Formats: sequence, C-alpha cells, structure tokens
Amino acid sequence: MHFAYPPRKSSNPPPYLRASKLPGLSLRRSRMKVIALAGLAFVTLLYILTRPSIRHGTYTPHKPSGNPPAVIVTLMEDGKYSKSYLDMIKENRIQYAQKHGYQTFFPQVGEYELKGAPTSWTKVVAVRHALTKYPDAKFFWFLEQNSFIMNPLLKIEDHVMKSSRLEELMIKDHPVVPPDSIIKTFSHLRGQDVDFVLTQDKEGLSAGSFVIRNGDWAKFFLETWFDPLYRSYNFQKAEAHALEHIVQWHPTILARLALVDQRIINSYSKDAKGQAWQPGDIVVRFSDCSASSIGACEAESQRFNSQWRTSFKNV
Repeated sequence: MHFAYPPRKSSNPPPYLRASKLPGLSLRRSRMKVIALAGLAFVTLLYILTRPSIRHGTYTPHKPSGNPPAVIVTLMEDGKYSKSYLDMIKENRIQYAQKHGYQTFFPQVGEYELKGAPTSWTKVVAVRHALTKYPDAKFFWFLEQNSFIMNPLLKIEDHVMKSSRLEELMIKDHPVVPPDSIIKTFSHLRGQDVDFVLTQDKEGLSAGSFVIRNGDWAKFFLETWFDPLYRSYNFQKAEAHALEHIVQWHPTILARLALVDQRIINSYSKDAKGQAWQPGDIVVRFSDCSASSIGACEAESQRFNSQWRTSFKNV
C-alpha cells in the first residue's frame, strides 16, 4: 500500500515577501539580539561589581552571651487558680532566679492565638516567645504553675545542662514512650549535643518541666511542635501527645533529646503517676491538682510551702 507524499512547498514566495531582502533582515535581527544580550551581561556584571559586599551561602547564627544564664518560664492562669496561690508561685520563681542571676517570664494563658486548640498548647508558644524576649539567655526552663522550686542551691546550667553532667544523667537506648516504644533514645549521644532535656512518668513523656538550650535548633523544635497540623490532630492529651509523636518520627529532634531521671527536674508530690519528691530534689510538682477544683493546688501546696521558704532562707 502506498501513502501519498506530503505536498511540496512552493518555490515561489508569496507576492508580499521579497526574497532579495530576507537575508539582510535576518542578519540585522541577529546582530540586535547579540547587542542586547551583551548589554544585559554588562549591566549584570556592573551590578555585581558595584553592589555592597554580601556573602552568599554563609550564615552566622546568633551566639547567646549567657546573660542571663537562664530564664524560668511559668504560665499564669488567673481563672483557674487563686490570686494568693499564683502570687506564691511567682515569689518562689523570683527568689530562685535572683539567687542565680536568672530572669523570670510569666505569660498569661489566653494572650496567644491558638486557633481553637486547647489552652495547654500555650506552653509551647510561650517558650518560643521567651526565646525572642531574651535572645542572650543560654537556657530556658519551662516549669508549670502547679509546682515549687525546692532546692535553691542547684543551678540549671550545672545540675542539668553541663555536658559532663548530661553524660552521667542521660538514659540511653530507652523507649521514648514507655513501656515498649520501638523508638529509643540514642545510645551514642554526647552531652555536648543535647539541646532538650525532659523526663518520663508512668504515663509517657512529661512536659510539665523541661529545659531547652537557646539557639536555632530550639526555634526549629518549638515551631515544629506548635505546627498547626499537630494542633489540628485533636490528640487526646493535646501538646503532650504531639510531643511524643514528633520525638518518635523526627530523628532531627530525637538526636538532640536527652531523657533524664524524673527526680532531676520533675519530682511529683505523690508517687501514683511517677517518682515522688525527696528532700534535695530541685522541684516538686502537684501532679493531681490541675484536674481538680480551683483551690486544689493551693491545698496540696501547703505542706511544701514552709519547706521551700525555709530552704531559701538558709542559703
């Protein structure tokens, strides 16, 4: 079977084209393009040579001076706790901070936009706010309002965050979420690489007391934790379960995390949910009162009130 050949182009140009002038017109257009490209290249080169000197591809992160050495962040919730109780919490933090040259930061629950998420998410954005407010602080200690600092002798930078101390404290090759998470803390992590320290209780990770080192990683971590996607997941325990999620599924975060014994920064007033406070521990948290009535925390705190005041006076 034969196919028809395509029609041949006419060798005679249309009457409106003059074959004698086509080569000259094409040559002039080519020359104009070359001149335009050369001019553009010259202007670009002139801009590069005369603009202010800027190094591309280099970034120098801000290095905190360590003044103050640490900031204690505690949320205040006026409608949930009595004024006398909150004043006592502030007094406790301020006295401890003054002894070590620290700063305190007391943001209010409700002053941040959470887009409908539970108010417990406030702790994340509050710590991120503190990083902006105190850019030269070296460490940030978040401590919930249902707690007292009990031992004024212990400093965060020595008791927790010193590299050699972390080497002793870190719980390695341990399930991140007890009792049997397949994701475990790194067995080869060094103290100098740790930027985030927290504890576990009998139910999982306990974010009521944690320490974070100031820096770009801290900002990345807090912004990841506060991501709208996680706030929209409706985790049963809101930000606590979101934290367990990102720690297990983001190696970049797990690689900077150190789990320590609960009594190092997060002892409980009772042993029902975790390790109970013993004399010498830095902090005691009233683990049950937050879910009770308004006066429950104040009532539970009474047996520790005189103890922290006495220990502070003796220093």
